[in-house]
Amino acid sequence: MLTYSFSEIGSDSLYEYLYKCIKNDIQNGTLSPGERLPSKRSFAKHLNISAITIENAYAQLLAEGYIYSIPKKGYYAADISAGRIPATAKPSPAPVKEQKEELYFADFASSQTHPDTFPFSIWAKLIREVISENSFALMKNSPSGGIFPLRQAIANHLKSFRGMSVLPEQIIVGAGTEYLYGLLIQLLGFQKLYAVEDPGYQKISAIYRSNQVKCCHVPMDSQGICMEQLRETNADILHISPSHHFPTGIITPISRRYELLGWASESDSRYIIEDDYDCEFRFMGKPIPSLQSIDVMEKVIYMNTFTKTLASTIRISYMALPHHLMEQFQQSMGFYSCTVSNFEQYTLTRFLQNGHFERHINRMRNFYHNQRDLLLNYLKNSPLSSRITITEEDAGLHFLMHVDTSAPDETIIQCAKSKGLRLASLSEYYEGSRFQNPGPGAACPNIPLGEHTFIMNYSSIHPEHIKKAIDLLCQAVQCAEHQPSSP
Repeated sequence: MLTYSFSEIGSDSLYEYLYKCIKNDIQNGTLSPGERLPSKRSFAKHLNISAITIENAYAQLLAEGYIYSIPKKGYYAADISAGRIPATAKPSPAPVKEQKEELYFADFASSQTHPDTFPFSIWAKLIREVISENSFALMKNSPSGGIFPLRQAIANHLKSFRGMSVLPEQIIVGAGTEYLYGLLIQLLGFQKLYAVEDPGYQKISAIYRSNQVKCCHVPMDSQGICMEQLRETNADILHISPSHHFPTGIITPISRRYELLGWASESDSRYIIEDDYDCEFRFMGKPIPSLQSIDVMEKVIYMNTFTKTLASTIRISYMALPHHLMEQFQQSMGFYSCTVSNFEQYTLTRFLQNGHFERHINRMRNFYHNQRDLLLNYLKNSPLSSRITITEEDAGLHFLMHVDTSAPDETIIQCAKSKGLRLASLSEYYEGSRFQNPGPGAACPNIPLGEHTFIMNYSSIHPEHIKKAIDLLCQAVQCAEHQPSSP
């Protein structure tokens, strides 16, 4: 009769341990297919355990198909040889390396928000209110576009802050802009050609490629996307950030905006995706009006996110579709569930409705304004002051810094990394070999400054670290300039 020792049972219960023992014997062939197992009563007496333990172990083995029963005869080992994979054919798992997060003293390449700036106390208070007062609504499935109160609150915000006349029914809420890009690809078509800015935010083109759609890169001049090159691509969809381009900071003027709208109106299949990712943080004058606000042909799809204004870990974004596209979305994709939980949606709704968001934006605008001024002041009084040129410092949470140096960008970045700084150069944001400095008379000159230009993002840097960070940056440039040049 089968005999098992229970001396090394560990944290398992008796029946779990017995179940594992019998299963192992069936898997390794100790119990042959069709071999009869002991009766529950005799097995229990033999192992000096209760019959219910045997019964529970047999029930689990029976449910998983390791044994079968014949009425009034007993239990038998099942034949599992057909599904068994030989040990030699089993692929060896590749070692998984733990991805360690690199920690920097100052990260000028990150757009994350500093934890001290998030309104934790207000957010926690609103969460408690939502749980106590909206318990029934929290358990209801959200519509595909998000709960109506949040869409209404977003529409009101766009009206008061951006001058946009958008109905709540036009708004779709999703967990991050990456998810919304995927929805748009399904809505507009996988066969379309999508055009993006060059230089630009590289994740956008990566998302298009991962969705197996064609994506082309259109060069820019000092006013935004080059119209001549755009027409040459025969693109159907154009993805741009006209109010504050990343990474150059360029603002597309009204004349170029009308050219873009004219281009889109030339074909029923053409649309413009307007990414308005950090419109709230313009430090000089009023916010730049959105492209959508002057669109009378329903050609602009407006996108924005709360990850810049609240926190990079709050993955709540939204888009406003033209009326006809929203009808198409409801007909073909209305079965999708909203990817943002009701808890977050109702909390954000109250945050917007109660005026907390507007007050938070005002606080953050002052905070980032001080951050920028502090950073510029230390740069102005640094050993590099006579060799740097600052541009696009009045909009958004980054500016460009051009350094008059002969050291390669990569060398400066590596030297900065060795000193605890993270830098990103403008050249990194060009597609392939497009990064160049064309001479005068070029049809569509690339962005001025070109090589030795770095993106200085200051949103995640602690104010007390800025002075030391600039000192380390100066040391990094000096270190790079003393590196031996490549042969």
